[in-house]
Amino acid sequence: MVCPRCQTQLPAVAHFCHHCGSDVRSTDVARRKSFAVKPDEPVASFSLVSTIMPRGVSEHPQTYKLALLISLTLALVTAIFGALPLAVLIAAFAIPVVYIVYLYDVNLWEDEPLPVVALAFGLTGLLSIAFTLAWTQLRGETFRIGELAGGLGGQAPGPQVTDFLIAALLVPVVGEALRQIGPLLLARRPEFDDLMDGLTFGIVSGVAYACFDTVVKHWDLVTGGSAGLDEPGMWASLIFLEGFVKPVVMGTATGIACAEFSGLGRGYDGFTPRYVRGLAEAVIANVLYGAGVYLFSFLPDPTLAVLVSIVWGLLIAAVLVLRVRNVLHHGLMEAALEAEAREVVGDDAELHFCRRCEMPLAPHAAFCNACGMALRVQHSLHPERHAVPAAAETAPRQPAPAEPAGDDSFYDQEER
Repeated sequence: MVCPRCQTQLPAVAHFCHHCGSDVRSTDVARRKSFAVKPDEPVASFSLVSTIMPRGVSEHPQTYKLALLISLTLALVTAIFGALPLAVLIAAFAIPVVYIVYLYDVNLWEDEPLPVVALAFGLTGLLSIAFTLAWTQLRGETFRIGELAGGLGGQAPGPQVTDFLIAALLVPVVGEALRQIGPLLLARRPEFDDLMDGLTFGIVSGVAYACFDTVVKHWDLVTGGSAGLDEPGMWASLIFLEGFVKPVVMGTATGIACAEFSGLGRGYDGFTPRYVRGLAEAVIANVLYGAGVYLFSFLPDPTLAVLVSIVWGLLIAAVLVLRVRNVLHHGLMEAALEAEAREVVGDDAELHFCRRCEMPLAPHAAFCNACGMALRVQHSLHPERHAVPAAAETAPRQPAPAEPAGDDSFYDQEER
């Protein structure tokens, strides 16, 4: 059996190609029904752990799920019983701590774990504290629900233009810009320029920002002692919103942008149109989240206000999770093609990449394995973007075998 994508000879019993990962038993050429990280899940799935913790899902999938479940359950229980200082702290640090443990558990960047954590988590945390203090002081108080209504849903007379602009424009846009700093500094380094690295750095930065933003905004609850048992449903919902929904939204949004900065192919892509698009997606997601949560805070029932905010945040998070899974799946398929090319040219040789889809090219390739683009046409249209592998240029040209009449080869057509 031969793989239809990379032409690798496969055992007759193979289901997936061991070189490019394609599904050879179905017509699902793009492998949309089998997520590269977890083959028993489709790419279009809402599974959070296999999305934000892809490297460990094959070995310890239940460990991370259990850790998140226990920490969030503990936060909700403490909130229901009125221990709000403990509940806020547990909610704020639950996902960040689990994620950092995940990084060390899978032994990522084993040579330099400190710079990764310092830039992706520590620097973003400091920037989050400074900015959140600045904009909350601008309004003169710290907000319990994270909105600018000045109290618990419905206590303010109504939405104010200035407050709405701060909640729906200033905070999301500046916050996303701050979350980009650490990951982009890391992704520019040669050892960290892989798409998977950029995605991971972005998620770490996003959950770090959400963590310290929550602590600063709810500092009055952290230092105010127990709040009693009044409105336990509202407090539990608030903890879920701040401890789970917000970090997922921020982490996945920033991860998308940083992954596009790293990009496919050799080295990091940098500030390309794809990065601008990814950054725009992240900003739009945060603007929608901030605007919705602010407006919902004016509902007359405080518990209902937070519950509607949770539903709104989960809808945004679901879209972002699907987007991350597509980026991740595409990146892993690219890595498979790169490994295939490396087997031919060697580890030290320079690879060449398709200018259209940025996938690695096999030596002597006339067409891209991934997108089917004719490389010679690409070269003739854009000489400065020559993408044909070097091995094909330097290798001596062999006499072409005689072709049957009427069956011209690709290169014969080009020469004519």
